[in-house]
Amino acid sequence: MTTFSGLGYLEANHLEINIQPSLLVQAADDLSLLTDLYQLTMAACYVGEGIEQRRASFELFTRRLPEGFGYLIAMGLAQALEYLEKLRFTPAQVQALQQTGIFAHAPERFWQLLLEVKFTGDVWAVAEGTAVFANEPFLRIEAPLWQAQLVETYLLNVINYQTLIATRAARMRDVAGESATLLEFGTRRAFSPQGAVWAARAALAAGFNATSNVLAALQLGVKPSGTMAHALVMALAAMEGSEDQAFAAFHQYFPGSPLLIDTFDTVAAAERLGLKVNSGELELAGVRLDSGDLVELSKQVRSHLPNVPIFASGDLDEWEIARLKAAGAEINGYGLGTKLVTGSPVNGVYKLVEIDDIPVMKQSSGKVTHPGRKQIFRTVVDGKVTADRLGLMDEKTANEQPLLEIFMEQGKLLRSPENIETIQKRTFTTVASLPEEVRRIQDPINLPVNISNQLADLTQKTINKGIVNRK
Repeated sequence: MTTFSGLGYLEANHLEINIQPSLLVQAADDLSLLTDLYQLTMAACYVGEGIEQRRASFELFTRRLPEGFGYLIAMGLAQALEYLEKLRFTPAQVQALQQTGIFAHAPERFWQLLLEVKFTGDVWAVAEGTAVFANEPFLRIEAPLWQAQLVETYLLNVINYQTLIATRAARMRDVAGESATLLEFGTRRAFSPQGAVWAARAALAAGFNATSNVLAALQLGVKPSGTMAHALVMALAAMEGSEDQAFAAFHQYFPGSPLLIDTFDTVAAAERLGLKVNSGELELAGVRLDSGDLVELSKQVRSHLPNVPIFASGDLDEWEIARLKAAGAEINGYGLGTKLVTGSPVNGVYKLVEIDDIPVMKQSSGKVTHPGRKQIFRTVVDGKVTADRLGLMDEKTANEQPLLEIFMEQGKLLRSPENIETIQKRTFTTVASLPEEVRRIQDPINLPVNISNQLADLTQKTINKGIVNRK
């Protein structure tokens, strides 16, 4: 019988598959235009004013966490780095932009820069799977101004969405417990085919055991996982005479897959299967319940199938998992889709903090940013996070852990992409290190992020000099 062991499941099911990461996304020459128009118009303006090569620093962060969240799990860096490494514009794309007429007054040098573009900047970021809080930069781009501006939209897209999914997945793992099997079933509810692949990756990296998304699973080198749909049971039962014959047929070809038993009468199906399992006629990898009172049904199914894993699905989230556990549901694993891949967005923003070594900031009501290139300094005592401090990059620290690391320098990657198992272990460790009041799903408390004296002084000096954006 197939068994599951929580976080060990991915390692046990790792495949020796070598598929290029680019299969997860469109070809690189298709992604350069995946941007908001104003990134291109601003870049053209910078060229016209002769400041396009000035060194700029932009930081990506969220001003506030989604409602009900006590932390975020940073995710999406791998795809961000791949995008930056492959950023190119083709002659056909440049021609298409020219034909819009929007850029009729743009300087000629702008077009030449697009045709010659290669990202030449540095990338600082927190490692994927790291918990972050409001106003802490996940990522910083240090590059020529026009390049740093051009990449904003794509970076926000990939990091905001994967961070949302990773955070939801980490919370679900935390609530379900290490021994529960969590399967990502969200492809049909994700906002796009590309989003579905990213959601699967983020869920696995944040602690899920497997995904039903075949493309994502094979690219990541793990086995896809799934069961069956009600259509198979109904079709085979109609054509071959009974639900049991439908079960037998599917089990013959896929003996390691759980059976979906709630098409007709859940308890009756469990009773019939139990007789076969108890007599040694059948070995079952598991059964899945997708509807009804999951607490009561799971208890009745368990009475007939005492040693068979029971999976539950059907618009579940971390709060429903907690409710099921509190009510004593006999459930070993969960299939999670709609509530995982949708929900309140991570409202990450990307803001200029320094240009040509001049700190800059925004001072709009409710949208204040801190100037200068920053670092997150984390204090961990006996394996538990006790405080975060937001300071300047050149500040000295003795007993704090700096979270932002350099991943790309002058456009060149400094390290190989991490595998999913490594990120998953980091996620598990970082969530376990958070205070209970931050981890809880009911009324979590946000960990306060202290501002260093040096950063506070720089903020006041910047305000005094008037180098602020008040809009």
